[in-house]
Amino acid sequence: MMASLTNTTGGLKYQGLLESVMFSTLTTVPCCIFLLVNTAMLMTLRSRPLFRETPRYLLLLNLLCADTTQMALSQLLYLLAVSRAPLTYPPCGVLVMLADLTNTVSPLTLVVMSLERYVAVCHPLRHATLVTARSTAVAVAAVWAISWMNVLTQVVLLLDFPFKDLQSLQMADFCSKDRMMLGVVSEVYDRGYTYFLFASTSVVVASTYVAVTMAARLASSGGASARRARDTLLLHLVQVGLSLSSTLYSPVLVALSRSVSRLLFVRLQNVLYVAIFIFPRCLSSLIYGLRDKSIRPVLLQHLSCGLTLSIGTTRPHFHMRDV
Repeated sequence: MMASLTNTTGGLKYQGLLESVMFSTLTTVPCCIFLLVNTAMLMTLRSRPLFRETPRYLLLLNLLCADTTQMALSQLLYLLAVSRAPLTYPPCGVLVMLADLTNTVSPLTLVVMSLERYVAVCHPLRHATLVTARSTAVAVAAVWAISWMNVLTQVVLLLDFPFKDLQSLQMADFCSKDRMMLGVVSEVYDRGYTYFLFASTSVVVASTYVAVTMAARLASSGGASARRARDTLLLHLVQVGLSLSSTLYSPVLVALSRSVSRLLFVRLQNVLYVAIFIFPRCLSSLIYGLRDKSIRPVLLQHLSCGLTLSIGTTRPHFHMRDV
């Protein structure tokens, strides 16, 4: 994902100072707004025992933590690249690895959330036994462990690079994931892992969506709940696609760079950066905050800094089957 910044900063010399500041502002302002929304959502999920003890909301909390961290790190790397701030390899590596960690956690958490909805609809009698706060904590720990294994593998591959042959650890260019791929093996591994993650998570979420859709059609009772779960899984599938859009983003940029002028390419890339990397990180808050009747009034209260809104003056009524 950070590799997408290569041509952006490379083309800044073709932009005037005013235009560079404008593009930086156009990316930073939406990012700050979405960070505010995500923070309000995190506060909402920590504000009531219902949210802290329900497996579905615990998974949502984990997803939001990963997305919010990923959004903040992406914007930090973007601003460092735009300002051409000098960095050495060690701090750049830490930032890139943390961003890659959270970027892996998001789709894996969506897989777990999809499986939870599948069990709730297709095996409702076993849902209370299989999906508990304890089993959810184990699933979350497994997601982070898998993600950390990917990061540690990248670190091990990176250590094979002969840093001692470098005159200085100072990076000649801006910090990005592309600049940290210092060997062919690292590039091949990263590409293969990303493609595998995209394919496997998409298959799992799509399979659960098909299963829940069939259950919704066959159910003589509780069909409304199955349909809501089906719609949620469809949104999860969209989220997986957006979370892993970097697999297609770089090839698209390469194609654009060959067909449009340098300056136009930089402008298009800034727009795509907001649309593909910033907005999807706020998608979870928008989906659950607006669709879930339990979350909506509490979220609106936090967004309004505790002020009473006319739309949410009544006490929230909690419905476990809203999503």
